[in-house]
Amino acid sequence: MHQPVRVRVCALIVEHDRVLLLRHEKDGRPYWLLPGGGVDPGETMQHALLRELVEECALNASITSGPIAIAESIAPAHVPAGKHVIHVVYEVAVEPGALAVVRSADTAVRNHRLVTRPELADLDLRPPIRRFVERYRPGDPFVSLGRVWSA
Repeated sequence: MHQPVRVRVCALIVEHDRVLLLRHEKDGRPYWLLPGGGVDPGETMQHALLRELVEECALNASITSGPIAIAESIAPAHVPAGKHVIHVVYEVAVEPGALAVVRSADTAVRNHRLVTRPELADLDLRPPIRRFVERYRPGDPFVSLGRVWSA
């Protein structure tokens, strides 16, 4: 039995060619996400993203472009209680220096880190959109990243 489709908005925040990622854990294994979260009923995607950035990172931000990408995580048929998540990525800007004091009120967030694009190769980024994050530059056209899945 599959769960309902979930929309997750996330922020691509780049400062000095480093990307902000949040660390989570599942079954004791760490993985990394772009900051963001689920859209609540009656909430716009942009409002949800700004709310999630405050909750997960204590960041007041502005959306500079977006959506810039979309990806779908659809669990394979053999995964019980499979998930289907639509990830909508926005380009987001924060005040200079704001990333130096990121903190989270969200208990799911175990840490945060600014990573260089080459460092992405060593991290379990979910959804697996590493190539997009490595290559994206402001002004790039919207892209559909298709179906992606991380076990």
